Amino acid sequence: MKKICLLTLVFLLMACQQEGILTGDKADGVIAPTATLKYYGVFEPTGGISVTGEARIYLENNVYQVQLANFSISEGPDLKVYLSKSNTPSDFVNLGNLSSQTIYPVPNGVEVSEYAHVLIHCQQYNHLYAIAPLLQN
Repeated sequence: MKKICLLTLVFLLMACQQEGILTGDKADGVIAPTATLKYYGVFEPTGGISVTGEARIYLENNVYQVQLANFSISEGPDLKVYLSKSNTPSDFVNLGNLSSQTIYPVPNGVEVSEYAHVLIHCQQYNHLYAIAPLLQN
């Protein structure tokens, strides 16, 4: 019985270290010089995770974009970028899969001022990786 529990634990720990399939739509990867920085926040890790960088939200032509600037994070499966009303993934907008892209468009109709955090979340295992509390610029 101890072997089964140990093997299950090892499997779960290793599964969280593998890269998930990423299928997010690519954005241009460049913020236009005419865009206005509206919100920003520094990422804070959750337990056992390493993260650096900032979340920045820009507005241009009535379109919001979230930029991950100077960003790096521990690898994990099925990582998503969320715009969230709280520091937990309970009331959020899924901006897409975390990938090498750094710009995530915010869907039309989302009232960005109601969202106070950008989260990096492992959807597959329901594990929060990083939180960026947003401040108004």
